[in-house]
Amino acid sequence: MNQQTVNSDDLLNNLTNVKGIKCWGAHTGIKSMRRDLAIIYSEQPANAAATFTQNDVVAEPVKLSRKHIADNHAQVIVINAGNANAGTGEQGYQGAEAMAGTTAEALGIDQELVLVASTGLIGEPFPTGDIVAGIKENIPKLSDSPKAGSFAANAILTTDTFAKEGHISFELDGKEINIAGIAKGSGMIHPNMATMLAFIVTDAAIEKKLLDRTVKKAVDRSFNMITVDGDTSTNDMVAVLANGMAGNKELKSEQDPHFARFEEHLSEMLMHLAKLIISDAEGASKFVEYRVTHAKSYETARKIARAVSDSLLVKTAMFGRDPNWGRIIMAAGNAGANFDAKTVDLYMGNDKELVQVLEKGTPKDFNKNLMKKLLRESHIRVHMALNTGQEEATAWGSDITTDYVMFNSVYTT
Repeated sequence: MNQQTVNSDDLLNNLTNVKGIKCWGAHTGIKSMRRDLAIIYSEQPANAAATFTQNDVVAEPVKLSRKHIADNHAQVIVINAGNANAGTGEQGYQGAEAMAGTTAEALGIDQELVLVASTGLIGEPFPTGDIVAGIKENIPKLSDSPKAGSFAANAILTTDTFAKEGHISFELDGKEINIAGIAKGSGMIHPNMATMLAFIVTDAAIEKKLLDRTVKKAVDRSFNMITVDGDTSTNDMVAVLANGMAGNKELKSEQDPHFARFEEHLSEMLMHLAKLIISDAEGASKFVEYRVTHAKSYETARKIARAVSDSLLVKTAMFGRDPNWGRIIMAAGNAGANFDAKTVDLYMGNDKELVQVLEKGTPKDFNKNLMKKLLRESHIRVHMALNTGQEEATAWGSDITTDYVMFNSVYTT
C-alpha cells in the first residue's frame, strides 16, 4: 500500500482496518430500499473530537452530541439516514436520546460515550421506534470484517450516488498507524464548522486536547473549503475517534517529533473525503479547484477562495464553459479581504493546461475557443495569484446545472 496516498481500493479502504473498530450497517425501514442505520464502535473508549454546523437551526442529534463530546471522549457513533431529526422539537430530542440510550445499554457502556447523527428530510416526525428496534437488532452484528465497514459506509447515504471512504496506513514511533473514514454529502453543502457528515477513526494514541485542536484545523482546511450550493445544513458533523490501540507513545504536543506526520495524514484523509463529496455534487458536471496564492495572509487567501467558489455566477459560468473572468474578479471583491485587482494574475483551464487571462490586473488576449475546449473537462482549475505575500489557500466546488435545479425543485415530492 502507498503510505503517502489515501487508499481508494474498495477492499482496503475500510473503517475496520483500524485496530479495535467494529461496524455494521442495516436497513430498518426508514428508507424503502437502502440501508439506513450505521454503527461505528471502538472496543476501547477513545479520545474524540468533533465539529458541528454553525447554522442557527440545529438538528436534535447535534444538540445531544455536543453535550456528549464536551469531555473529548466517545466510544460509539450511531447514525440514521432518511430523517434529519431537525425541526422536530422535543419529540425529536427524545428520539436522539433514545438512540444513545439504546446503544449504550446494548453495549454496556455509559450513554455519554455515544454520539448520534442523522441525515435526511428536515421537519418530518422522527421514527424513534423503528430506529430503536433497528439498533437492538443490529448491535449484536457488529463486526471487524470489511463487509461490515462497507455496510456502514453505504448506510449513511441519502442523495449520494456512491459511498465515500478512505484509509491510510503509515508508521509512527515504530508502530503501524491506521486512519480510516467515511462521509456523505452531495447537496446542501457549504460547511461552517452540507447535508454533510464525516466519521473518522484511528488507532493512534493522541492526547484529547491536542486531537481537538488538530481536528478543528484540519476541518477548516478541508470540509470548510468545499461548496456545492452555499447552504449550510442543520446536521453537519465531523467526528474523529482515536482509540490508541496501535500502541504508539501518546502524542502530547505539537512539538512531538511524530506529531507532524500524524497531522499530515489526518489532514490528507479529511481532504480526500471532502473532495469525494464535491465529486458527487447533486446534478454537477464539473469539479472545480480554486487556488489563491501569494496572499499576504492565509485568512485573506481563504476568504477569497471561498467567495469565488461559492459565487452562483461563477458556478453557472463553469457549467456553460464560459471564460467569463469578470465574474471571478467580482466574487473576489465581495470576499471582504481588501482585494486589489490591480495586482492579480489570473489563470483558467484544467489539469492539463492553464491559460493566463489577467496579468497584474490587465486583461490578456487569449484564444476563447481554446478556453471553452479546456473548460469542457470534468476537472477545472482557477488559479489567482494576488502577488501581495507568500500565503495560499485552496477551495473546491462544483458547477450549478439544470439537473441540480430540477432535482431540488421536487426533492420532497
